[in-house]
Amino acid sequence: MTSEIRIRRRVRLPAEQRRQQIIDAAAAIIAERGYWGLSVQDVADSCALTVNGVLHHVGSKDGLLVAVLDQRDHQGLLTLAAGLGIELPVEGATPQDLSVRARERGIGLRAMCATIVAQNVTQPEIVRLYSVLEAESLSPDHPAHDYFTDRQRVALDGFERLAPDGVDGRVLAQHLLAVMDGLQLQWLRDPQRDLVAEWDGIAAGLTGLL
Repeated sequence: MTSEIRIRRRVRLPAEQRRQQIIDAAAAIIAERGYWGLSVQDVADSCALTVNGVLHHVGSKDGLLVAVLDQRDHQGLLTLAAGLGIELPVEGATPQDLSVRARERGIGLRAMCATIVAQNVTQPEIVRLYSVLEAESLSPDHPAHDYFTDRQRVALDGFERLAPDGVDGRVLAQHLLAVMDGLQLQWLRDPQRDLVAEWDGIAAGLTGLL
């Protein structure tokens, strides 16, 4: 009787590259299935690793989620800053740093929002990832519940900081965030829509952005 032995070929990668591979694989699965549909085994299979091999780099399933969110936020912040012509340190930069420097350079809310929308159009899979997780994390027992609560507060604070004089900055920030999030959901359902053009049309009629 002949038995077939399957040998999994594993390419050795430096620890940082391996961690990056794991995070990218997890992000793709979460964007498709949500956090509750994420299996460490699926991530391991995608990376030709064992489950223990994955956990060696991220600690736990919750740790994997945190790693995905932290990395995506950091990359997004640096990309947004570059789009606005603002230089931030590669390590340690915060959203508050960006909004403060934008304010100092006279960059207003309209430019900030337009740059965010233009950036998101280039990465629908990332927008989908955050949209799925934001909805799931409404449950208090979700591991990203506190993360998204804090993320919303930071976004509102940043928008408020850039609001022009003479308007209620908090109300304007809440309005902008609600409109942007809603428009992005419509775009995710119908990617053929021109998100940038639609946002420009909406922004032109929003008091406080003129």
